[in-house]
Amino acid sequence: MIKFTIENGIGLITLNRPEKFNSFNRDMSFMLQKALDECYTNESIRCVLLTGEGKAFSAGQDLTEAMDPDGPGIEKIVEEHYNPIISSIREMEKPVVCAVNGVAAGAGANIALCCDVVIACKSASFIQAFSKIGLIPDSGGTFFLPRLVGFQRASALMILGDKVSAEDAMGMGMSYKVFEDENLHTEAMIIAKTLAQMPTKAIGLTKALLNESYFHTLDKQLEMEMQLQVEAGSTKDFLEGVKAFVEKRKPAFTGS
Repeated sequence: MIKFTIENGIGLITLNRPEKFNSFNRDMSFMLQKALDECYTNESIRCVLLTGEGKAFSAGQDLTEAMDPDGPGIEKIVEEHYNPIISSIREMEKPVVCAVNGVAAGAGANIALCCDVVIACKSASFIQAFSKIGLIPDSGGTFFLPRLVGFQRASALMILGDKVSAEDAMGMGMSYKVFEDENLHTEAMIIAKTLAQMPTKAIGLTKALLNESYFHTLDKQLEMEMQLQVEAGSTKDFLEGVKAFVEKRKPAFTGS
């Protein structure tokens, strides 16, 4: 249900239930959590790339499991399946790239939106599908989407459940770039390889600052920037970056 490989400093995670449009069940959710945990702790991994197998990124929750009287139930599905995934991606001290290779619906859309760099193929689409089945957006959707596209637009997308094309999603601020379908994987790997060679510690500190910027006053954010800049300035990568700049060469960052 999950393909997980490590290559050239990249933790490549592929959602792998193509026959179910990569919809999540309990096993797949726990497998994704385990892969994310490995990416978090494995020092050889300096960037994570998340994508899907087949025609979809993820159609969200497998509704047959949600409706199964012997299944985990909605509370456990949200609390034990999705919330840990969102928290893991945001707390990851490494960049997480999401390559949306097809439809991203419901929880699948919101998992994509919480990543650090979101790219999509032209045939991809994003759907806040919850209202279509009488549910509310979860997996951080009500947190991330208004901050990405604005309150009014997020409200309309969530209430109406409209499908948003890849091009429109980029225009709204939901993704970074859109590529031709056949080029998505190649372009995603280029971005991931670039990030895997960058100063990982500084990227992790940048993520921490972005996470807190949702809540801080300007003065508090300036104070945190100062503190984390001092921390970044104590890394080996900072010394290497300055040395490479002076010597007019490409830096060889190690992520430390």
